[in-house]
Amino acid sequence: MHLTILVTGATGTVGREVVKQLSMYDGDIRVRAGVHSIIKGENLKRLPGVEIVEMDFEDQDSLHAAFTHVDKLFLITPMAKDQVDMAKTLIDEAKKAGVKHIVKLSAMGADAEPTIQLGRWHREIEKYIEDSGIAYTFLRPSSFMQNFVNYNADSIKHEGKLYMPTGDGKVGYIDVRDIAAVGVEALITQGHEGQVYELTGPEAISNDEAAQILSEVTGKQVEFVDVPGDAARKNMTEHGTPDWMADALMELYNVYKAGHSNQVFDSVQAVIDRKPHSFRQFVQDYKECFV
Repeated sequence: MHLTILVTGATGTVGREVVKQLSMYDGDIRVRAGVHSIIKGENLKRLPGVEIVEMDFEDQDSLHAAFTHVDKLFLITPMAKDQVDMAKTLIDEAKKAGVKHIVKLSAMGADAEPTIQLGRWHREIEKYIEDSGIAYTFLRPSSFMQNFVNYNADSIKHEGKLYMPTGDGKVGYIDVRDIAAVGVEALITQGHEGQVYELTGPEAISNDEAAQILSEVTGKQVEFVDVPGDAARKNMTEHGTPDWMADALMELYNVYKAGHSNQVFDSVQAVIDRKPHSFRQFVQDYKECFV
């Protein structure tokens, strides 16, 4: 009997990797990649066994179609001001469709007290899932290594500079390939229901140490520039970042700067029986993005 898994946010950093790894799984799995735009999801069509479905939160028919015959859900919501409402809409639809298990991409510290805005959003969604009666697994990763590609590669490549407002705070950065691997394991094997996995890489490093590793692996000098908080926020707003998002991101950076994200957990190895990627291995694998 086949298993149909819907992945929302399938064109994002984590969603795309989850779809990719599910498509490679040797089993009777149908992967349904939920996308906001069919055009953006074109590349996913090349993956074996992947069906693309357009999901519009304002169109109930599109959501109903996306959830038809779905057994399990990998839930990713966009970084949006109304992300909690979006998630609740998806959870309601999952319940109506008889979805048996939700694996939610959350965030480290979602249950901390006090927590930051990003954590409060994720925890509200987690609680809604808990109250839905659907079996769940929560993935709470630290900051993604791939963010260095998504947001810092340009300055690293052209200036040899890594700009971040994080001081000497250390973060247990995690490779999204490891997040996806844990998520896939939770979706296709038993025993992960009701579990919460705090996910990090094998070590916590500062961005100064990240710059050193980037220098050693790429063979070009990379310098970490600790950007003052006010300057970082001003730069965000000048580049069109909404105030609510800038506020939320600065809260997160301040957590990093204060050293509150330096924890390292062994959850990746416990779930998938291998060590997570180190930052050095990540840079080696993505070297072409930085040179």
